[in-house]
Amino acid sequence: MAKVTQEQIDAWKKQHGSVFAIKVEGKIAYLRTPDRKTLSYASAVASKDPLQFNELILEKAWLGGDEELRTNDSLFLSVCGRLAEIIEIKEATLEKL
Repeated sequence: MAKVTQEQIDAWKKQHGSVFAIKVEGKIAYLRTPDRKTLSYASAVASKDPLQFNELILEKAWLGGDEELRTNDSLFLSVCGRLAEIIEIKEATLEKL
């Protein structure tokens, strides 16, 4: 398992806001919320290759962790199942005036 200290996590939070941990079979990936530019690019690519959407999000959101989660296909696919959850969408309201 990748060794990341609480101090490192706190530094990431200060720099990026939210920090997430995805764990698969004792391995861990530390991720931040992807920015709009990343989401836009990944969405454009997804129309031709849906799996590449996940690869791009994982690459750009990656802060640290076990590299096997990016290189081992079965572990990567497990991570993919959780990636949508790191995209934080705030509640919006619409009011007709």
